[in-house]
Amino acid sequence: MTPIVPSFPAARLRRMRQTPALRAMMRENTVTVDDLIWPVFVMAGRDDETPVASMPGVVRRTVDRVAKAAKEAQALGIPAICLFPYTGMESRTEDCAEAWSPDNLTNQAIRAIKDAAPEIAVMTDIALDPYNINGHDGFVEDGVIVNDRTVEALVKMALAQADAGADILGPSDMMDGRIGAIRTALESDGHQDVTILSYTAKYASAFYGPFRDAVGASAALKGDKNTYQMNPANSDEAMRLVQRDLAEGADMVMVKPGMPYLDICRRVKIEFGVPTFAYQVSGEYAMIQAGAQNGWIDGDKVMMESMMAFKRAGCDGVLTYFAPAVARLLNG
Repeated sequence: MTPIVPSFPAARLRRMRQTPALRAMMRENTVTVDDLIWPVFVMAGRDDETPVASMPGVVRRTVDRVAKAAKEAQALGIPAICLFPYTGMESRTEDCAEAWSPDNLTNQAIRAIKDAAPEIAVMTDIALDPYNINGHDGFVEDGVIVNDRTVEALVKMALAQADAGADILGPSDMMDGRIGAIRTALESDGHQDVTILSYTAKYASAFYGPFRDAVGASAALKGDKNTYQMNPANSDEAMRLVQRDLAEGADMVMVKPGMPYLDICRRVKIEFGVPTFAYQVSGEYAMIQAGAQNGWIDGDKVMMESMMAFKRAGCDGVLTYFAPAVARLLNG
């Protein structure tokens, strides 16, 4: 119910903005370190890292340095890290077999993090694009991204990650039926406690460009992903996808990208009341960083304002490349 507000001058809403104490009392939403998931890029090699040119401040790390980053995150109070592998063209194939190899970069990094920082929850990405010679999230047959054969591969990928010790699986592929297939396989294979954070409403967005540079997908991708990622014009369809993924066994759902789709985040939270996450994607991050580096905006203030926007929209957490910087500011 909307409260009845007396008219001016009985109602002077500025009264509650006069001091920091009053403003704190009126605060409706709060950003905490617990809200953060830190996406990290993993590359082959030893004791090395490489800057991602289109994402200032972001690097690809070798597995040993990912483990060090996990220890840093643990010290900052960040609860989770999400892993994304950088796979060179020489490791990409038509059959994408590296995706479920027990010793691929992601699975190596999972084990290394569990040894170095056992309190950190490890989230993974489930999609074939880092391993696919075509750069797509699914198998390509005669120019068509096929669904059911892809789902079979995603199940193998999920089980390999669960075996390696992943806490949260993040199917980001947008194939139909993959949540149910993965959940059934996890239950059958003794991984009933592994959680699924489904990329439920993942839009075919132009905001992903820097990420594709970071994982080496820009050169590999042939065509676009419009036949499986969502149309940016659609909102009701996202609700159908949330309903479906929850019914198939998703524990949490995600909207991607983040800030341009806060209306979707809000609808998901209001209509379903389930753990709802957003991904502040590479393009969002890069724009804020570019503006800050050019002196056009106050980078820290815009960063924190963007975090508050996610919380105000109803998000329970955010995947963001800003996670360490946000944590340091919050920790004082």
